[in-house]
Amino acid sequence: MALNIVLIEPEIPNNTGNIGRLALATGSRLHLVKPFGFIIDDKRLKRAGLDYWQHLEVIYYDNIDDFFSKNSNAKMVFLSSHGKQHHWDINYIENMFLIFGKESVGLPKSLIEKHPDYLFKIPLYSKEIRSLNLANAVSIIVYEGLRQLEL
Repeated sequence: MALNIVLIEPEIPNNTGNIGRLALATGSRLHLVKPFGFIIDDKRLKRAGLDYWQHLEVIYYDNIDDFFSKNSNAKMVFLSSHGKQHHWDINYIENMFLIFGKESVGLPKSLIEKHPDYLFKIPLYSKEIRSLNLANAVSIIVYEGLRQLEL
């Protein structure tokens, strides 16, 4: 696997389905951290993921503590509009974990405070929006990683 996409408490099934399709297309692994804002067999999730979901490698976690205890030695970066560094400054490595927060509020404040040196943002050039759609943001980050890794 090239990269690991981590969604902490995703809320919108369409986003998760589209990110699942992206993960499969890029050879990435998808990690989903509960609680979810939907039921995993939600029709909208399957519609967005089409018939690809059964081919996707998805790892589920009961909560954020479960995720971090099982991946404590992994190289991780955190994506947030609160980051001071730009996403193109990420030094991507094979099997890196790319951590994204939920659609409504992003990453938990505790993660932002705990990992300031590994917190990155996608720059926005309009003051009229707070953030990008989660599926769009994940796409930008994953493809920049693949470009840097030349996979």
